[in-house]
Amino acid sequence: MRQLLLIDWVLITALGWLAIGLVGIVLPRNFALISRYLFPLGAALALVLALLALAAIGAAPQVRILPLGLPDLPFHLRLDALSAFFLLLLGATAAGISIYAAGYLRPGEGTAPGLHCLLYHGLLASMAMVMLADDGYAFMVAWETMALCAYFLVASEHRYAEIRRAAYLYLLISHVGAVGILLAFGVMAGSAGDYTFDAMREFSSNGYWPSVAFLLALFGFGTKAGILPLHVWLPEAHPVAPSPVSAMMSGIILKTAIYGMLRVAFDLLHVQLGWWGVLLLVIGLASALFGVIFAAVQTDMKRLLAYSSIENIGLVFVGIGLALVFKSFQLPNLAALALTAALYHCLNHAFFKSLLFLCTGSVLHATGERNLGKLGGLIHHMPWVAWLALIGALASAGLPPLNGFVSEWLLLQGFLFTAGLPHGYLNMLLPTVAGAVALIAALAGFAMVKFFGVVFLGQPREEKLAQAHDAGRLERLGLLWLAAGCVLLGLLPNVVIALLDPVTRQLLGGGLSYTAASHGWWLLAPISEDRASYSPAIFLVSIALFIPLVYWAVRRYYHGRLTRVAAWDCGFPLQTSRMQDTAEGFGQPIRRIFSPFFKRTREHPSPFDTQPRYRSIVEDPLWYWLYLPVARLVEHGTRLIAFLQQGRIAIYLLYSFVTLLTLLVLTRG
Repeated sequence: MRQLLLIDWVLITALGWLAIGLVGIVLPRNFALISRYLFPLGAALALVLALLALAAIGAAPQVRILPLGLPDLPFHLRLDALSAFFLLLLGATAAGISIYAAGYLRPGEGTAPGLHCLLYHGLLASMAMVMLADDGYAFMVAWETMALCAYFLVASEHRYAEIRRAAYLYLLISHVGAVGILLAFGVMAGSAGDYTFDAMREFSSNGYWPSVAFLLALFGFGTKAGILPLHVWLPEAHPVAPSPVSAMMSGIILKTAIYGMLRVAFDLLHVQLGWWGVLLLVIGLASALFGVIFAAVQTDMKRLLAYSSIENIGLVFVGIGLALVFKSFQLPNLAALALTAALYHCLNHAFFKSLLFLCTGSVLHATGERNLGKLGGLIHHMPWVAWLALIGALASAGLPPLNGFVSEWLLLQGFLFTAGLPHGYLNMLLPTVAGAVALIAALAGFAMVKFFGVVFLGQPREEKLAQAHDAGRLERLGLLWLAAGCVLLGLLPNVVIALLDPVTRQLLGGGLSYTAASHGWWLLAPISEDRASYSPAIFLVSIALFIPLVYWAVRRYYHGRLTRVAAWDCGFPLQTSRMQDTAEGFGQPIRRIFSPFFKRTREHPSPFDTQPRYRSIVEDPLWYWLYLPVARLVEHGTRLIAFLQQGRIAIYLLYSFVTLLTLLVLTRG
């Protein structure tokens, strides 16, 4: 009997997810079985997958050929450092989301529980197969299965037209992107017609065809990642999907696009051109800036997080672009630094954004509201959710000692070494990009202050919020898992960098583990301690000591000298929730400064309104400048085709006769 390898156990885990889904569809109305047993079992399998991937990152690549698919077209699978890292991300994040989903599910909401169970675990299995695929055929089958499962999950509440439209938009753009990926694989397969990744790795690096393959891959994977201007599905699909699905889409599905882009750019293509990196820098920077500006002015808490995901994916593309620039100039150590920052941020974003989406799910269940203008003061009624959401918000804002700070700090360190590039234009461009990244980080902090402050602090803006309840036990367990990940990934950066080292060595031939290990677990110095260093442990200990010291000093030296009085209320005897800063008011400075980015519609109240309200609607201008004209053009084309398709046999015979006459004339000529 053949010994089972790690790749075999990963396949068994994926099959286990499918088996869970099939049990759910066999018993579609048995809510107790699905919520109490099947989803927790799926979470346990996710933990098993994470452990298997952790063991596989430093191991030699393993391959398998499955006799599936069409005749003479088997599935080729490969487990290497790159796929193992993203499988680790999938398993570790899905464990928290799945255990949360077990407590989040409610009977009678949307899709039948059994069908939801099948689609959810089918999505997990298809994402695992995307990361294992070692040929274009297996990759596209898994990719399209993932897209279909996500589509039906987004459309869970299909009774509402808004949700059906958002799900259809996601599916449409996903299929358009799949065409780009398929064409990229076709270009790399070349005239040999071999669809395996091994054959694509032999693709000639001469001429313009590598650039064509890269651009097609960028378009195809960019649609799934949500980069500008292919982002329009993301702020529509995330808010309407169930919160565990939103967390899955933002935390993991977006990362499958990053995985595909890295696989093509650094593994399948032998050459890495400098202008590829510059293009990714520009697109990533535009996406990050666009996403964070729109996040800062949103009034829907899930839409705010969706635009924040665009910002974070943009930063990942900036890191990949910087790595390509360094690689093209034969600077492997700096390329490894930039790529490490991008991979680290993928892992960080998976944890803190999944945590925030799940927290919004608890708020939505407790209040029935997504609108920030109708929330507030929930920290008193939902303390568990509030404090865990604070961890996610601080991590997303990039504040130390949490995980979001480490990857952004590494990315900025990469920009500090660009002054030595032997290219004048890049030496002028990259410091500007670094300044823009710092601006994006500041605006991200602004958006997270708005998110947490408006939802959880102050007074409730609606009377019904007094009935809000905290998350259940399983929901708390899932939130705690993701919050613990945010803390540990921030406190142990050298451990994570050592974990990423096999990935950067596979893709670039170099890594940072030796430099990181030489300073111990507590001090992060990516290049050298003389250039820059950061110690999250010292930072945390300093905070832990400083706050009690200040409190003691105040009590010791000012005790008895302070008099407590009511806060100044601007002359108003009563403080109500209407005196608090609203979501619109909080984002007003951003709307003013970045007004060219927005398409704004203002609704002014009538002078005779008894309760006047001013409303300002901020919309995406790219939807009106790009997508609506394309939609109108397609609609015009379909009308023309419908005119030709009369449904009468005489007309069709006339078309055939005219076509034959035309061919005869052309042939005689």
